Amino acid sequence: MGSAPRARGSGADRSGGPEEPGTRGRGFESATAGPLAPYAASVQHPAALAPPSGGAQLGSPPHGMTTPQLLLLALLASALLLFLWGRWRHDVVALGTLLAAVLLGLVPAREAFSGFADPAVITVAAVLVLSRAIRDSGLLDRFLAPLAGGLSTTTRQVAALGGLTGFLSMFMNNVGALALVMPAAIRLARRAGTSPAQLLMPLAAMSLLGGLVTLIGTPPNLLISALRRQELGIDYAMFDFAPLGLPLTLAGLAYLAVGWRLLPRRRAARDEEEPSFRIEDYILEVVVAEGSPFRGRSIDELETALEGRLRVLALLRQDRPRNIASRFRRLFPGDVLQVEAEPAGLRELLAKAGLELAGRAGGESAKGLTVVEAVVTAGSPLVGRTAAELGLRERYALNLLAIRRGGDPPQARLALVPIQAGDTLMLEGPPELAIEELVELGCLPIVDRGLRLERPEIAWRPALVMLAAVALVTAGLLPAAIAFTLAVLALLLLRVMEPDAAYRAIDWSVIVLLGAFIPVAGALATTGAADLLAGLLARTTAGADPIWALGLVLFATMAITPVLNNAATVLLVGPVAVAYAKGAGLSLDPFLMAVAIGASCDFLTPMGHQSNTLVLGPGGYRFADYARLGLPLSLLTFAVALLLLPLVWPFAPR
Repeated sequence: MGSAPRARGSGADRSGGPEEPGTRGRGFESATAGPLAPYAASVQHPAALAPPSGGAQLGSPPHGMTTPQLLLLALLASALLLFLWGRWRHDVVALGTLLAAVLLGLVPAREAFSGFADPAVITVAAVLVLSRAIRDSGLLDRFLAPLAGGLSTTTRQVAALGGLTGFLSMFMNNVGALALVMPAAIRLARRAGTSPAQLLMPLAAMSLLGGLVTLIGTPPNLLISALRRQELGIDYAMFDFAPLGLPLTLAGLAYLAVGWRLLPRRRAARDEEEPSFRIEDYILEVVVAEGSPFRGRSIDELETALEGRLRVLALLRQDRPRNIASRFRRLFPGDVLQVEAEPAGLRELLAKAGLELAGRAGGESAKGLTVVEAVVTAGSPLVGRTAAELGLRERYALNLLAIRRGGDPPQARLALVPIQAGDTLMLEGPPELAIEELVELGCLPIVDRGLRLERPEIAWRPALVMLAAVALVTAGLLPAAIAFTLAVLALLLLRVMEPDAAYRAIDWSVIVLLGAFIPVAGALATTGAADLLAGLLARTTAGADPIWALGLVLFATMAITPVLNNAATVLLVGPVAVAYAKGAGLSLDPFLMAVAIGASCDFLTPMGHQSNTLVLGPGGYRFADYARLGLPLSLLTFAVALLLLPLVWPFAPR
């Protein structure tokens, strides 16, 4: 990612760097390479931010607003509304925003797709591949096995597994680290008789906090480093984030080890002897068989005979609209019932009642089939589509047996219910069902029967390759983009991962979002819109200590990232923070770090970060549960960050 960084104690590294004559107060410009560099040299800023003498506050803000500025701000406001609406995916909105900026003349057509070649984007893709290789290696299960006996309480589980998740997130993609720990955490919680719901959200939070510690821990850090390279000609080093990220991670872990009690215990504990998957909170579809003993009898009689172990939610007869299941409605062969049932002895329960799982074709037998419980990730091709549209049975030989989702039961046949990110699906398939098929569907297996996730013969190789890449970057021998791409090539040459699997490991929606928004962020600089917004910040904090401006930047970033996506937040808020710092004659570093921290700390919503979405289904959470645990954590993060930022990265340039 550019030239090797200097020691963090140097003036150029810890401050705004040495200034050339006439450069101070020009706003967001640079002649060096960076994601916004193609635009910085092509358009003159319409206004300048001149620092007043004897102080750190900005001078007069730009007077008036030019047409390009007005168009760009309107375009960004429209994009923000579309992100908030959620009708279209983030990458689609980002690509549309880029093309609109090109058509409006805000981004040169020749530079429209230059963002995809940025080193930060390449590094993100490479880290995603390495994270997937480590996740699939099975190394973590070997590591956790000796610890399982001592983690008998939720507090110990949060402390140990949360710490492990945070550590892994320092060197892996956040979601990859969580995906690595989550299946083992669920199994461990169930064996200990504790609730997975009180464990999974703290792990998601730790995956975000751990990413703050290193350059590669999260995409916002890489983008912030790219902005610094553009302004000062030098990247952040691998562990320049640690003096802030490590205290924030430890403070968060200390809070979560106690704060998990704020979460509701939605899922009951289980014994080791219970089946390897949970039916509780799932909606299943069953069919009344021709020979059912309850043929012609009422739903009330069925539930009474089964001693409440099965509850009928709705009756779907001959594909008619869903009807609320009256207790006195009589059952006939072919009727489809949506039910909730206990996990223990489900098959025996259905056999006794003469019911069959509706997901199977032609009443096929379950003999020899594997049942898999898997979470739908945000980038899954299943999102927004139904099992019928996808042809799960025809294309993948998978039966959709059940779906679990917070809120009301589905209002249609399960095969016709659009699947959402965070849903937990119960899938049934042949014994040879491969992990690659679930990966292709964007599903994370939680527990299974007969599904092998690990390859013992290569378990250590991905981790060693990753450590080698980290060492090369830390020593300054190679830029991050080169080192981690080289690591991916090593995995392919060592046959740890097949090329097709490497391509599938990349979340292309993230890559498209980054590549599309980098030129839009460049337009913020070249049109002077960043200067305009920085002037507004200057007027708001006029005459006050710079800590107030820093606090506003941190607060605004934390408020925007749940709506906008963390990487896009950096690309939009970063130029404004830089413009303010340069115009005020302050060091860029505290403001860049504030943006990096704020963009990575969304603990309030299930959709703000993929880690939050990933635990939504398995934890059985509701929307309000995130704020219940996350609001105190957000306040703690804000307070600790604002305390440490000026101490680690002083305001005064050196």
